[in-house]
Amino acid sequence: MLDHAKRIKLENFADEIASEVPLTPAIYRAFAEIDREIFVPQGFRHWAYRLDALPIKADQWISSPLTVAKMTVYLEPEGADNVLEIGCGSGYQAAILSRLFRRVFTIERIDTLLKEAKARFKALDIHNIHTRLDDGQRGWRQYAPFDRILFSASTPAVPDTLFEQLADGGILVAPIEQGREQVITRFVKEGESVTSEPLESCLFVPVKDGIEQ
Repeated sequence: MLDHAKRIKLENFADEIASEVPLTPAIYRAFAEIDREIFVPQGFRHWAYRLDALPIKADQWISSPLTVAKMTVYLEPEGADNVLEIGCGSGYQAAILSRLFRRVFTIERIDTLLKEAKARFKALDIHNIHTRLDDGQRGWRQYAPFDRILFSASTPAVPDTLFEQLADGGILVAPIEQGREQVITRFVKEGESVTSEPLESCLFVPVKDGIEQ
């Protein structure tokens, strides 16, 4: 349970995000309920409520709250049941999604990061996040199709296997590498057709192959 002071701090944090990114009431509540401080390394916790990306272990980063907000908004979670995240990292994005979807599936390729994320989910009493150590580019066929798929790392192209695991009418959001730039791109699947829409420039760590124990 959040104490009164922390609740006020998180509401102010959500207000600051909402001043930059138009949030639905449900997404606003998610940012006001999930304490970002838990997902930030000890030495950076005094910066947890700033709108900046911060370094975590294994040369990875926890995205800025604004980026997390934008990716969440672009997913259009309203009315969707489940979501697959490629790249769990600290677990913050998955925790936000847990307030918006009945089931969240998140894959991480770095074992130490996944173990820490799972511990955070347990500490926050979040029980609708399912985790897997794997190369996320393969997806999670056992639980497909997914209403939404989110890449939390940049990729030159979305693997066909992930479009195969996206439900008809589903949305996939990914930072796509275009030369030296990255562009958040939204894909919509309709039957056998997939349409894409570039949304805005971004900066994510690149997706990598394989698993790191």
